[in-house]
Order: sequence, then C-alpha cells, then structure tokens
Amino acid sequence: MDRDAYVDKMKAQIDMWNAEIGKFQAKAREAEADARIKYEKQIEEMRTQRDEAEKKMAEARNASEDAWKDMRKGFESAWDNMNKAFSDAMKRFN
Repeated sequence: MDRDAYVDKMKAQIDMWNAEIGKFQAKAREAEADARIKYEKQIEEMRTQRDEAEKKMAEARNASEDAWKDMRKGFESAWDNMNKAFSDAMKRFN
C-alpha cells in the first residue's frame, strides 16, 4: 500500500473513532454519576489513542517517499497496536 492510501485508511479509521467517542459521550451524559465517571475515564483513554493515531498519521503524511518505505512496517505495527487499544476501550462500554 502506498503512503497516500495508507494515510487515507488511517484518516477513515480516526473518523470512525471520533464517531464512536461521540456516541459514548452521549451515553455518559445520560448515565448516573458513578457510571458517568467510568464513561469519562474510558472516553479519555479513547481520546488519547485517537490523538496518538493522529500524530502517527501526520508523521506518515509528512514523510518523504524514501522515509516512508523505511518507516512503513513500524507504522503498520504501531497502528495495529493503537487500533487494538481503542477497540479494547470500546469493548469496556458494552
């Protein structure tokens, strides 16, 4: 996958995460105080993962073509780890 396609894929995933965060924020607003605290903690964890993903996406977007070739495997591994961490945080809501 070339860099532009990879960045587009990352952007689409981040957009999906933003939508999920929005859903959980709505649930948190409707929850009782104890549950709201739990929701807010998970939402913060999800935001942290999203922010890290946005940083990686910017690094990929700004890398030269040669640098991208060298960095690609590392980015894919890091992205997979972030995606898993975000998914794990989402599962705790269900």
